[in-house]
Amino acid sequence: MASAFLATSVVFEELVEVPLGVRSLDDFRRWALSDDFPESGRIDFIDGKIEVDMAPEDLFCHGTLKSEMAGVLHQRVKRDKLGHLFIDKGRISSPEAGLSVEPDIVFLSHEAVRSGRVRLIPKAGGQPGRYVEIEGAPDLVVEIVSDSSVTKDTRRLPAAYFRAGVREFWLADARGERPVFIIHSPGQNGFGPVSPDADGFQPSAVFDCRYRLDAARDADGNWEFDLREQA
Repeated sequence: MASAFLATSVVFEELVEVPLGVRSLDDFRRWALSDDFPESGRIDFIDGKIEVDMAPEDLFCHGTLKSEMAGVLHQRVKRDKLGHLFIDKGRISSPEAGLSVEPDIVFLSHEAVRSGRVRLIPKAGGQPGRYVEIEGAPDLVVEIVSDSSVTKDTRRLPAAYFRAGVREFWLADARGERPVFIIHSPGQNGFGPVSPDADGFQPSAVFDCRYRLDAARDADGNWEFDLREQA
């Protein structure tokens, strides 16, 4: 006798329940914008796969580094009225790349929005100025590597961001004894690292200046970061 009990969802660690009806990018995007989507954790759709990461954020190798980078970029974006900077929950989706993710940091220039290179998806109800998703190719995406996301951040996501048409990709990793910070620009077949100058500053085409990440341990042995900007 066939069982009357049919699976309706997949539950991860009793924290995230993914409905079995979520099979395509369109399904995922509808779910991600619904009230049923989990408020915690990072849940991405990459190349036809749903990737769930519920690992807690490392306070110093991830949290303070993200704060430093976001703070420096926010000041530049605000000072020069360049566009919009989003941290953590800024979801970007690209039908062309089969992608829907929430990067650590996303930058959208005014030009990207006005030209239609990106489209802001309105919140249900369509209230003016209320948006919940970015569709298209942002100017910059920043990912900070954690223990649970090494392969995703260094391989799967860069390839997907390239296919989506992202103009620039930054990768940072502070888990080792010497933090790594690399600016990538798009080439013929994917993103490649830009060449730093003699002082270690890397050029950013998006912001038309150069950046270097300095790091040192404080008196308690925790990382302190300084993202330096040079015209």
